[in-house]
Amino acid sequence: MEPIYVIGVGMTPFSRHPDLSVRDLATRAVRAALEDAGLGPEDIGAIAFANAVQGAMEGQFGIRGQVALRDLPFDAVPIINVENACASATTALHLAITQVRAGQTEIALAVGAEKMVNPDSALSMAAFEGSWDRADRDNVIARLRRLGLGTPTPARKAARETPHTVFMDVYAAFAKFHMARYGTTQRQLAVVAAKNHTHSIHNPLSQYRKAFSVDEVLAARLIAWPMTLPMCSPISDGAAAAIVVSERVARRIGLSRAARIRAAVLMNGGRRADDDLERHISRRASKLAYDQAGLGPQDVDVVECHDATAFGEIQQSELLGFCALGEGGPLAESGATTLGGRIPFNPSGGLESKGHPIGATGLGQIFELVTQLRGEAGPRQVENARIALAENGGGLMGVEEAAVAVTILERAS
Repeated sequence: MEPIYVIGVGMTPFSRHPDLSVRDLATRAVRAALEDAGLGPEDIGAIAFANAVQGAMEGQFGIRGQVALRDLPFDAVPIINVENACASATTALHLAITQVRAGQTEIALAVGAEKMVNPDSALSMAAFEGSWDRADRDNVIARLRRLGLGTPTPARKAARETPHTVFMDVYAAFAKFHMARYGTTQRQLAVVAAKNHTHSIHNPLSQYRKAFSVDEVLAARLIAWPMTLPMCSPISDGAAAAIVVSERVARRIGLSRAARIRAAVLMNGGRRADDDLERHISRRASKLAYDQAGLGPQDVDVVECHDATAFGEIQQSELLGFCALGEGGPLAESGATTLGGRIPFNPSGGLESKGHPIGATGLGQIFELVTQLRGEAGPRQVENARIALAENGGGLMGVEEAAVAVTILERAS
């Protein structure tokens, strides 16, 4: 297949933006991506717009992209609206790649924008309820409880848990299963969180830029045992965008700051037994991505993964093939996933500290990895980064993500 490239990226700070709308955030990210690519709105031939919760939060259930991008002078190009839970933004990227690969256009835009912070915190938390099978809610909860039976929450800890979204309970169940099966410890989760918060100090677009020691992470407010507050992603506002082009356009503009898309895989999950981690949807998606790219985990220099909690990074480091199943905790403790280590994970600070505006998160990962491949990440730069991998998951089906996207990028020059 003809090579496809990311030629421009843009991103707002991920944070709490009480005075900015979805439209404001999307407009800023798109303008930044256009400026980065040296293109204008008139050059864009197709747009994929990602948003997950504006319907639940604001009642804007339809034509979200058309509304959000109204202030930009795009021609009458197709705008495809995408919702795929926390994987929405990478799904939009996948559609933009497909538009270019199919010859529908030579230049496509993927943009994700989300506004989740609301004075009514209950509304913010309720927005997550649409990303699992609501009709089967009781059975889903029962299955998750069974998954965590091997590591019950200590009674004295249960009383200290504070309000949280349903997905913190989901990750808590996954973590308890892993702890019972492999001996993973709460301290290993804290190592991941402390590492990511340290990385975020050097990211000016990160929601949080405060370092925590491992002991401080362990002593922090309990959310859903074994997760404390610094181990969990915050509720965020933000937007990110990427411009995808054909090889002909990339060569015309110049390859010096381009990233070649070596693989783009999108899969749906929820069809495996609880203990069959070899068939976990992230495992299957990453294997296909490596096959598409003609690469393996040993070739990857930097990873941005979906660490909605610190446990997410531990599990994904295993499922993506960077260590054996059950070895994600020891891998983190060894320092291998830290900047300067063998395979740095989440140099941006990850979802835990960079933030998690769910309809924009996946393109935020792409922004970071393109920045890394260009050698423009400053103090958080991974030395000689040439191959980068992003894993972005969304929703819940069964005992895994409902959607998983794995993207592999290569420095073009």
